[in-house]
Amino acid sequence: MLLQMKDVNKHIGVTEILGDVSFIIEEKEKAALVGVNGAGKTSVFRLITGKWQADGGQIVFASHRRLGYLPQLAQSDVPEEEVAPAPEHTLYEVLDAVFAPVQKMEAELRDLERQMATATDEALKQIMGRYDKLTARFTEAGGFEAASRVRGVLRGLGFPDERWAQPFNQLSGGEKTRAMLGRLLLERADLLLLDEPTNHLDIESVAWLEEYLRDFPGAVLLISHDRYFIDSVVTKTIEIENKTAYVYNGNYSEFVKQKALNREIAEKHYREQQKEIKHHEDAIKTIRSFSTEAAIIRAKSREKLLAKIQRVEKPVALPSAMRLRLTPSIPSGNDVLEVENLTMGFDGKPLFTDISFALKKGDKAAIIGPNGIGKTTLLKILVKEIQPHTGRIREGVNVKWGYYDQAQQNLDEGKTLFNELSDTYPKLTNTEIRNALAAFMFIGEDVFKPISALSGGERGRVALAKITLAGANFLVLDEPTNHLDLYSKEILEDALRSFPGTLIYISHDRYFINHTANRVMELTSEGLRNFPGNYDDYLQHKQKWARAEEATTIPQAGPAQKSTWQSRKEQQASERKRLAKIARLEADIAQAEEAIKACDEKLADDAISRDAAASAQAYDEKIQWEEKLVLLYEAWENGAH
Repeated sequence: MLLQMKDVNKHIGVTEILGDVSFIIEEKEKAALVGVNGAGKTSVFRLITGKWQADGGQIVFASHRRLGYLPQLAQSDVPEEEVAPAPEHTLYEVLDAVFAPVQKMEAELRDLERQMATATDEALKQIMGRYDKLTARFTEAGGFEAASRVRGVLRGLGFPDERWAQPFNQLSGGEKTRAMLGRLLLERADLLLLDEPTNHLDIESVAWLEEYLRDFPGAVLLISHDRYFIDSVVTKTIEIENKTAYVYNGNYSEFVKQKALNREIAEKHYREQQKEIKHHEDAIKTIRSFSTEAAIIRAKSREKLLAKIQRVEKPVALPSAMRLRLTPSIPSGNDVLEVENLTMGFDGKPLFTDISFALKKGDKAAIIGPNGIGKTTLLKILVKEIQPHTGRIREGVNVKWGYYDQAQQNLDEGKTLFNELSDTYPKLTNTEIRNALAAFMFIGEDVFKPISALSGGERGRVALAKITLAGANFLVLDEPTNHLDLYSKEILEDALRSFPGTLIYISHDRYFINHTANRVMELTSEGLRNFPGNYDDYLQHKQKWARAEEATTIPQAGPAQKSTWQSRKEQQASERKRLAKIARLEADIAQAEEAIKACDEKLADDAISRDAAASAQAYDEKIQWEEKLVLLYEAWENGAH
């Protein structure tokens, strides 16, 4: 057991935000905290890290545990000096600083080696003893692998090699968050607390992080709105609902099924018992109406029986959720959109070239691709916010589009929620506007909040409310699930699945893509690739393409085909050489490690330890092998990538 929360409660003023929260995190366990926005997930993290003190209950840690915490950078209550490194440090130095203790050990080892060269026999023996112990500590602390681990994490989180020397203070907010996540992963804590770790990561980096956390030797407790990510990593799901924790074994998908089943069973038991109680109460009332002594005795007996019934509590009401229905005011024609040869760039640099595709009525297309490839720019071209350099876009008959901008630039900061909707749709009555806002959980005086005072999730709900009123038959959505909690995402998914119109959207949410898309369009620097189906289908198609490209079929016609075949043969030969090189390096590494072990055995021999010349020779040999081993690790890392 690493962590136990037992009957923990917390108040802010007179308001209870958590009550009787209990759960356990075991060693090496991977668990997720889930719940609606505002349920108290981040509050749990603040209690665990000691930022807040509990008003009641116990929080128990295993002894000598090491805790690692990644807060949400935008809303962190951690002081800046605890989160950010010195601004003059480079990106690489920020992560490499994790290994400062082993670097200090390495410097001491080099100093001891210099001392050995001039030490007397008696001093040499002491130096050798210190050197031997320090070498064992250095190896155990991962000193030989430090540089490889730093490089692996930087690449996995999407930092190209040429960015490693960039000063930390020149990074964007999202890049800083990624860098701090990388540093935390390298620290190898016993328990990692990760609050929205996939924010600012593209799909490839999230996939890398999934694999890293699955193999992570410590325990992980994470908060995330990325359900695909949770499904891939965790084996326990802890839901914070109505201020209490409910523990489910399994990932998010299993939690959803089990929760629905548990609630169905609980509601059934409650209904059946209420029916039984009413039957007893009606019988008692009827018997008492006879007003005889025998009837009174029978009624009292029946009342005693009723009192003994173990009452089933009524299932607690689910948290408020938005209601979303997307209904086109008119149907579009079958041909919705045709895009031909789009080219776009900025400041003389091309962003994408020769993009062509068509959308038919009922298509639900997801656009994916790395950050910065031009996905948002493509959508802005489709809704005519910007003009492409070249190319043509043709809309079909009766196409009426609605646009969801992830930056929410179409919301007026100076207006209230009510005015934002009433000015956009002046024909709506006050009641219709209030009903529309109530469907998205804005009730009472909330409708008069200024847009400028809203959170990211609230802004997203306002933008969705505007789209529902637009009556669009063609929806263009840029990251519609950003800032939505898990349950709101599911409501949006249901609405989009039943939407009878056409949909094109950008999303990094693979779970969302799986549940809403019937085609995936991958935007790359080489163009646009179309894949039928959802995200899992896309992965299968990619694997088939990769296998097809590795095929070695010899073509029978044409110089161009021969050139392609020759290129493939050369690539395969190059790969065979790379694998052979790695095999040789691994053999050399094994040889070097055996040689170092043999040197240690010599130095442990009493006869050699009493001979200063033999000892010095053995140490010189060991030092040479250790230096060679470091170079071999470097070569292996470069060869493997």
